[in-house]
Amino acid sequence: MRYTSEQQRTFYLQSLALLDPADPIQQLSDQSRMDLLKSLIVYHEWRYYIRHDPVISDFEYDQLYKQLERLEDQYPQWVGTDSPTRRVSADLGSDFPEVPHLSPMLSLANSYDETDLREFDQQVRKFAGLTGDDPLAYTVEPKFDGGSIALVYENDLLVRAATRGNGERGEDITHNARVLRSLPLRAAFSEYGIAKVELRGEVLIRKDIFEKINASRAEEGLSLFANARNTASGGLRMKDPRDLEKRGLEAFIYQMAYTADAAGNELQLFETHDERIALLGKLGFKIPEQERKVCRDIAEATRFCLDWQEKRDTYPYEIDGMVLKVNELSIQQRIGSTSHHPRWAIAFKFRAKQATTRLLDVAYQVGKIGSITPVAKVTPVQLAGVTISSISLHNEDFIRQKDLHKGDTILVERAGDVIPYIVKAMPELRDGSEQPIVFPRECPINDSDTPVLLVRAEGEAAWRCPNCVCGAQDLQRIIFHVSKDAMDIDGMGKSIVERFYELGWIRSIADIYRLDYENIAQLEGFGEKSANNLRQAIDKAKENPIHRLLHSLSIHHLGKKVSRILAARIGHVLELRNWSPEDFTDIKDIGPIVAENVRAYFQQPEHIELLQTMESLGVNLTRKEEDILPEPAASGPLLGKTILFTGTLQELDRKAAQQMAQQAGAKVLSAVSANLNILVAGEKAGSKLTKARELGTVQILSEAEFLAIIKAQNPSAEPDESY
Repeated sequence: MRYTSEQQRTFYLQSLALLDPADPIQQLSDQSRMDLLKSLIVYHEWRYYIRHDPVISDFEYDQLYKQLERLEDQYPQWVGTDSPTRRVSADLGSDFPEVPHLSPMLSLANSYDETDLREFDQQVRKFAGLTGDDPLAYTVEPKFDGGSIALVYENDLLVRAATRGNGERGEDITHNARVLRSLPLRAAFSEYGIAKVELRGEVLIRKDIFEKINASRAEEGLSLFANARNTASGGLRMKDPRDLEKRGLEAFIYQMAYTADAAGNELQLFETHDERIALLGKLGFKIPEQERKVCRDIAEATRFCLDWQEKRDTYPYEIDGMVLKVNELSIQQRIGSTSHHPRWAIAFKFRAKQATTRLLDVAYQVGKIGSITPVAKVTPVQLAGVTISSISLHNEDFIRQKDLHKGDTILVERAGDVIPYIVKAMPELRDGSEQPIVFPRECPINDSDTPVLLVRAEGEAAWRCPNCVCGAQDLQRIIFHVSKDAMDIDGMGKSIVERFYELGWIRSIADIYRLDYENIAQLEGFGEKSANNLRQAIDKAKENPIHRLLHSLSIHHLGKKVSRILAARIGHVLELRNWSPEDFTDIKDIGPIVAENVRAYFQQPEHIELLQTMESLGVNLTRKEEDILPEPAASGPLLGKTILFTGTLQELDRKAAQQMAQQAGAKVLSAVSANLNILVAGEKAGSKLTKARELGTVQILSEAEFLAIIKAQNPSAEPDESY
């Protein structure tokens, strides 16, 4: 929303009038008064949270708010979901279910200097078919350092908010997003023909507010928050929205990722990214303004980035770089994206912040496959808003390459403003008291009476403990087993596993599936409800497909991909104990190293006993439908082609059409790009059809022509009714 000067003057005077019991405005009907109060409160929230320039006092705002609350209590039938009083729901979220994004939330490619940006510009021009003389403008805006969100507005109302998640699906945080007063609950998208839109943004906390919160926590004797970024992103997943509200978070919106009309057809609004962002500002969203610039070429964009690199500390929010985006939307569509990042955008990362400190000692950690990782303990130092006291040394080779000694003065930085890293030692400052770091040859974690020699495989940098006798490695395997990437046992994170381990309740993976929930309910911080939730999560995990189970076993080099490949080829997990080396290596994508590791695992009697015990406790070891991989088409009229469907199909459901295309050998894409071969256009095809025509290389088919190609080879081909 944009308010004219006259509107703002009127709203200000109306606010004062409503606060004056003697003013004639008090004669308004209750319903008119409610409508006016809602408009005034939304305006004052915009002044306070978006413009940071309130025109009434907090007390006066509170009085207006209370008037609206009283009227809504009296007339609940007039209360809409967009009322300012409905930001905090009475239903406090107990969990955060996953929801799909309307379009993937991709990552950004990174650049660190002017050379990287020039190379990016050359790549963009290559994909877009532009010469070095063709104009190419970029929008440059801050790379905010907070928590990413995706917002869906439907029929002008905020209906869903989600975290980034894995880019395809995120956690539903709608209850919490409604608390953010910088997000309008209603926005007039319908005035522009938009019935449904997905926005992208970042939730942040101002630096000064973060400092005040930590000062308050210090006075109360509470632990301090580590940094503004974690305070913002962690706040998004708080169980009680009222607690989130206390953090004073704000949301900047920086992308309109998906737009559709009432019929579900995607819309192409405006010609440039900058025009879209300006529209969002007009609708009342918090957007980058003075810190956003449309640059006529890569040279101007580079200068703008370097200028912000120097003044980043003066900005009231944490930013770790700038983002360059091709401004013209048609060029964005023409060059498309990889599976990881859009080709039309790049992040210019600011110089990592550096500091000097002293390397005091080296501790060691063990991983799930026995890898021993050295960790430097350093004199605590503030770096980019975070106190650093421990830094990974990775492995023995890293220590040797950096010539590190205990007692050294070292230069450290936060790579990408996130991970602390030792840049170098400063031998010129040594006084003779420093001691070389001697990497152990026996397991330093082992606290038993039986020493275990470390081993280092040829071609690997890590030393590993091959025969854990103290249980430390088992603990790490259990922690990984329950993790999201493995068996995904909700509510059983690292701290819970460690607590149960210390209590002696878990000593192996199998123990997870025979926990005593009555004892758990008696633990401080649990109770019957939490114990029952954990039971349900573990029971759910028992039914997982076996590719998850295989990955969860911490077999060296056995990742997600090969776990899926193996799961699709066996009926039962224990069949792998009878596989020969050739059974593994005959499969494409399985090399001799991973083959030997998996085979060796299934030759160990204790591992077979573990799996048999797990099966007796109800854990699934039998292949499920989710484990079966679709067979790639070996032939077909569309073999090797890429295809995309758009518009409304008359005879086919969209998913059925996609399945038929795959059976005919095609790969289905999700967007128009230079890689697209065929576009099947139904009724009201919209912007995708326009983009495909602009490319000039895409074969455009009607639904009837697509079916004719399919049925020419297979006359009996029909849509799959299961779709």
